Amino acid sequence: MSFTHEESLTRLRETVSSGEPIVGAGAGTGMSAKFAERGDVDLLIIYNSGRYRMNGRGSLAGLLPYGDANEIVLDMGRQVLPVVEDTPVLAGVNGTDPFRQMDVFIEDLRRRGFSGVQNFPTVGLIDEDSQFRQNIEETGMGYDKEVDMIREASEQGMLTCPYVFSEDQAREMAEAGADVIVSHMGLTTSGDIGAETALDLETAAERVQAHHDAATDVDEDVLVICHGGPIAWPDDAEYVLNNTEGVVGFFGASSLERLPTEDAIENQAREFKAIEF
Repeated sequence: MSFTHEESLTRLRETVSSGEPIVGAGAGTGMSAKFAERGDVDLLIIYNSGRYRMNGRGSLAGLLPYGDANEIVLDMGRQVLPVVEDTPVLAGVNGTDPFRQMDVFIEDLRRRGFSGVQNFPTVGLIDEDSQFRQNIEETGMGYDKEVDMIREASEQGMLTCPYVFSEDQAREMAEAGADVIVSHMGLTTSGDIGAETALDLETAAERVQAHHDAATDVDEDVLVICHGGPIAWPDDAEYVLNNTEGVVGFFGASSLERLPTEDAIENQAREFKAIEF
């Protein structure tokens, strides 16, 4: 079931008005989507890393040349969209893809039942000071292409929920018409294939606040939520939300899909192995 831009945004604003956090969940499988929806998440997000993650690989596999990210999302959509009953589903779009006519691709996503988009894979995860990132920007595959993709999706009436990694990017995405700014703190920690190098929670909260302030300077109505890095568990998200002003939610992929799956399967297996007979 797809939702119009107005329907999706109204639902999110009603969640905020009710005093609840907006919660978005990455869904790498139909099973993940079905049970995240039963847990009352507000958004479901399909992107290529979900497939890699649920096959036991780190989320950054989504940035490497292991497959066509946009084609993978279409294939995942065929598996996930039919099991979702009443939740807007976003497509993770590789906005830098030079082999997609982006306006046509966005229109196709709408036709297939997606209600919105997010920019993933994103070059924002690559250190801005690195030569590699600078070369990407210099050769026409930079973050500006992701901004253009969000602008196109906004003009086509889709809900837009981009990742941002800096104050400048928060401003750019707000100017492009973003509805929800997702303040990204890096690869999620914890679990078997999570990151070990990350910010501390206090620093993360400060950065999320800075992204919020930059975005709302451009558009006071834009919603800002947090994601990634040390914000891995509900207590972490609670800390950030209680130590920022105006930040209204959390998006979790590993946090809502990989981490609970790791624990649940391992513990269930151990309980079966502990059977005495």
